[in-house]
Amino acid sequence: MTTKNLLVELFVEELPPKALKKLGDAFASQLADQLRSQGLAGAQSVVTAYASPRRLAAHITQVWRKAADKAVQQKLMPVSVGLDAAGKATPALLKKLQALGADLSDPVAAVMALRKAADGKAEALFYDSLVSGATLDTGLQKALEEAIAKLPIPKVMSYQLETDCELPGWSSVHFVRPAHGLVALHGSTVVPIKVLGLGAGNTTQGHRFEASVSPVLIADADSYAATLARDGAVIAGFAERRAEIVRQLAAAAAKMGGGVKVIEDEALLDEVTGLVERPNVLVCEFEPQFLEVPQECLILTMKANQKYFPLLDANARLTNKFLVVSNISPTDASAVIGGNERVVRPRLADAKFFFDQDRKKTLASRVAGLDKVVYHNKLGTQGERMERVRVIAQAIGQQLGGELLAQQADTAARLAKADLLTDMVGEFPELQGIMGGYYARHDGLEEDVAIAIEDHYKPRFSGDGLPRNLLGVVVALADKLETLVGMFGIGNLPTGDKDPFALRRHALGVIRMLGDADLPLHLTDLIRDATASSQWPETWSNLVNLGPIIPAVEQFIFDRLAGSLREQGYSAQEVEAVLALQPQRLGDIPKRLAAVRAFAMLPEAAALAAANKRISNILKKAQDVDPHVSEVLLKEPAEIAMFAAMKDVVPKAQTQFEAGDYTASLQSLAALRGPVDDFFDGVMVNAEALDLRLNRQGLLKRLHEAMNRVADLSKLAS
Repeated sequence: MTTKNLLVELFVEELPPKALKKLGDAFASQLADQLRSQGLAGAQSVVTAYASPRRLAAHITQVWRKAADKAVQQKLMPVSVGLDAAGKATPALLKKLQALGADLSDPVAAVMALRKAADGKAEALFYDSLVSGATLDTGLQKALEEAIAKLPIPKVMSYQLETDCELPGWSSVHFVRPAHGLVALHGSTVVPIKVLGLGAGNTTQGHRFEASVSPVLIADADSYAATLARDGAVIAGFAERRAEIVRQLAAAAAKMGGGVKVIEDEALLDEVTGLVERPNVLVCEFEPQFLEVPQECLILTMKANQKYFPLLDANARLTNKFLVVSNISPTDASAVIGGNERVVRPRLADAKFFFDQDRKKTLASRVAGLDKVVYHNKLGTQGERMERVRVIAQAIGQQLGGELLAQQADTAARLAKADLLTDMVGEFPELQGIMGGYYARHDGLEEDVAIAIEDHYKPRFSGDGLPRNLLGVVVALADKLETLVGMFGIGNLPTGDKDPFALRRHALGVIRMLGDADLPLHLTDLIRDATASSQWPETWSNLVNLGPIIPAVEQFIFDRLAGSLREQGYSAQEVEAVLALQPQRLGDIPKRLAAVRAFAMLPEAAALAAANKRISNILKKAQDVDPHVSEVLLKEPAEIAMFAAMKDVVPKAQTQFEAGDYTASLQSLAALRGPVDDFFDGVMVNAEALDLRLNRQGLLKRLHEAMNRVADLSKLAS
């Protein structure tokens, strides 16, 4: 049976640009999966997705006109139920056969055709039949309906179509956008299917303004993309169109010379790719006087509001030129360029106005207004929250830099949220913190304080940089800890994929700041200090049980840390071994992991890990074991030898541990492998004599403590 390639296209009104790539990929993959499930396509079929602003399409290779017939073996019922004592069919069997469509014109022959086979301890009747394979006409109809139903549509539209029957009326259609055309070609043959009130054909529409013909005739499935490009002036493939935009952007920037480059923004690039069918990059500019406004404001308004690509000079400073991706390619582009320049000017003027107005008031004068901004109904206002952050920041600053850093942290924390009340942040919430830094400098505050205000939201997302100075780290830590403690206190925790207050991101931010900066701070103490603030509202204090909240927040942070470490390439065993001890100084964790990895490669590692697990189990059964050991009570040669080895090895390993050389510490402990093996071979730990039993348990307790300072080695046991 020969195969041909299949092309299916839905021609629609402009699709949501941010969702276009996902819609295109889902449409093609769902369509192919449905065809494979019906036997009309195989694993060897190659799927190509096409998605432009006005179409979703899929090209699938090696599709059969009809699926192969399939032999079906179906168990009916036990022989004792289907046949009576005389071997004739019971009413239950006849009813079942009728439901399956068997020929019952001769019931005896129908029963004789059944197969008897063992089914467990009993014997059952089986009905063997040959099911005709699906045809492409019916199979594609079903596949397309399923693919449309499963599209990840952001928001469904409802619209009316005039019915095509004899009775006048309208029918409702539900889809992401109104659909106007359907193409379904198997090779060059139209597949007669119908969906969304549309019948399939072999014509589509090209570019709204630049198509050379209308409609565009698609001769066969394989000529789809080339025909659209030639006759319809449309680059149908999302990836191809995106690559063409990247090429044109780079070429336009290169023509300007002087190291000018386009700001990289993958999300903007995807969105613009979803807005144009035939990209044409044009160079525009605005008045240099707008460059007096902070470049973050100008960049944001150009990207978010206008979908433009700003240009930076060799020093990463914004230029007064920008790139526009047009959907038309006129011979004279001056009108398009002029129109875009006129459109962007009021946007930039607004940004300049906001900036000038905001600087008429100091940040300090805005602080009182935070008392009127609700943060959370159970946690009070932004003003109350700011006071809590101040207390936490002062405590952290005192630990890291004494009174001077504590005072600076208090100042930065008090002003950090003041820019929420500015016009610029009101218009562009993404600029909170950033604008606070600019206004702090305008107010004459120290540069360190301005940087801390600007950076206190960092890291804002995965891969974002940390605050640039220690003061910024202090305020950012205080801000994130206040959020974590406050939300845990009222039980407002993440569930599934929902995390409205970004607690997971806050936890990862705490991890990165404590770990990457290797700060000499203990995690439990930080959380305890955050809960101890006298600024928490009475409603929170009444709700919260301070005992459980500290370990709950701590465990939440360690859970996020475990996931992060596994993503960095550490094994689950390595991570579990280190985090089982919940090390309080997070900056130590990479060194501990490296030490565990090096230890695991030693020939003694497996035996010591197994012994450590055995010791853990023994100590769990014994309660309140005292690690004190009396040499007088050491009777067996093996326990005497192990104690002697420990007196030699453990102090050395302890000294290396205290010096931070965790790898050397674990490698020193590897020398205990022989004495430990001999101990378990020759010594009964749970001796009948109480004094001997307690002494041996104490010896194991001391060994257990020595072996598990860096990590819980029992987690390495297979």
